[in-house]
Amino acid sequence: MASDTSDNVSQALVLKTPDTVKATIWSHFGFRNDKEKDKLDKSKAICKVCQMEVKYCGNTTNLRNHMLRHHQDLMSKPSTGPQQMKLKQTLQLPANSARSLKITEAIAGFICKDMRPYSVVENEGFRRLIKVTEPLYVMVSRKRLSEEVIPNMYQSVKEDVKSKLKSAVRVGITSDTWTSVATESYMSVTAHYIDEEWNLISYVLQTTEVETDHRSASLAEMMTVAIEEWGLMSKDPVMVTDNAANMVHAVEIMGLTHVGCFAHIINLASQAGFKLPNIARLLGRVRHIAKFFHRSTTATRILKEKQKLLQLKAHKLTIDVVTRWNSVLEMLERFLEQQPAISAALLSPEVRRKEKDLCSLKEEDITDAEDVVRALKPMKTATQVMSEEKSPTLSVIAPLHAMLLKEMTSLPEDSKVVKDIKDEIKKNLSTRYLNQKDMLHVASAVDPRFKALPFLSEEERDSTFSRLQTEAVVGMEEEASNQDDADDEADGVEEEVQPQPPAANHKQSSAMESLLGEAYRLREEGGAQKTRAEEAEDEIKRYFEAIL
Repeated sequence: MASDTSDNVSQALVLKTPDTVKATIWSHFGFRNDKEKDKLDKSKAICKVCQMEVKYCGNTTNLRNHMLRHHQDLMSKPSTGPQQMKLKQTLQLPANSARSLKITEAIAGFICKDMRPYSVVENEGFRRLIKVTEPLYVMVSRKRLSEEVIPNMYQSVKEDVKSKLKSAVRVGITSDTWTSVATESYMSVTAHYIDEEWNLISYVLQTTEVETDHRSASLAEMMTVAIEEWGLMSKDPVMVTDNAANMVHAVEIMGLTHVGCFAHIINLASQAGFKLPNIARLLGRVRHIAKFFHRSTTATRILKEKQKLLQLKAHKLTIDVVTRWNSVLEMLERFLEQQPAISAALLSPEVRRKEKDLCSLKEEDITDAEDVVRALKPMKTATQVMSEEKSPTLSVIAPLHAMLLKEMTSLPEDSKVVKDIKDEIKKNLSTRYLNQKDMLHVASAVDPRFKALPFLSEEERDSTFSRLQTEAVVGMEEEASNQDDADDEADGVEEEVQPQPPAANHKQSSAMESLLGEAYRLREEGGAQKTRAEEAEDEIKRYFEAIL
């Protein structure tokens, strides 16, 4: 038995397989060499396992049938030899090619930037787009995107942002909690700083699901973990959040300076005015009519006809959003703009026939709506200023806050509705920033746009200038101390002094100056050297007297 096996092995070694055949079945077959003709005998293929001769007709059908009939166990095993690539595979970009990696990275960037789901790579339209752009690209799987590509991209971007944040002297942190469409709570943390070229740079550091409660201690812990993860605690960060009690207390627990979002304060003050009974009743009627036109196709069609007849703009009525005060103003403005068409549409027999419970506004209601819109214009202007500011700074809060308090002061000629809403908004605004006035006034003083501080009383201006002078003296002393430390370190290092050529256009020194040296210069510059407090006072005085 052993002898037969050795004979089969020796016979298999004699068999040869041409290099031109690529099918995996040839790993089990070969041809004998015809000694007389000195070439391979291709009329019969020899099985390397059992040495049986199989008729060869130019294809592998007989060979496969033989293996299936006699050696089926070997057919189930994958061949370890070289595999023949399919034509389709030869016309595809390798997954690790530079072109393929670049496209995959672009797809990952698209998903991140536009907040698209991973399943977008399985959408027919998206796959067709990529196919037209690069026919040879093999679409990346959502599994690879979620487990490899995007996590690697996140780590790369994170390291880059960390290195840039290291150059920041101080940072501002904004944080807010919000609820997704799926009713899941999240917290976002964003960092802001001024770069070396005085550009405002902002990075969204993270958005994390709030899996715990919304108590101050829990939120403080989440924000602390985020700030420490990015190494920003040493940057003396200032926190800007909304004015909810839990967020304010959370920042107090962290021991950081807190500034309430001014846009959120405008929203809270406006919402307080909207809760007045007479205002709430008016808004409820307008909202009811707007919703009716949104749900009724007949009313919408007739409204369009009336708009065209009255030559009004073909605008749809808007409905306010609870969290946006300016949406209430937009709802009233749109209602007043379309009021003639709305009244005509509501009086239409076709609309009346289908809707019995309809309420139209009376003349005094229209007047009240116009008064409310007029009263809220300053609030809208302040919101636009904050929204359009490309580099929002703390210095703008005090002037805007003072302007709103002035504009919300009721006048004798105001109607009852205007007086009520102004008084309520002013009452709410008056409770804001009470403990941060000094900081806000100093911030406005160092902004050239507001340095005259016209919104403050003379006593408040003098107090602000005095406080600014004190801070300037402290800064100058710290700078001088740092310079002394640097000089002390330099004194311990011996440096070879290179001869320097005389400076160009240098004014020729007089004989008196050459004789008396420093004594002459000090006398010429005005006598005794000034203290840092006097220098700070002079510098601040020159700053405020300078013409813009």
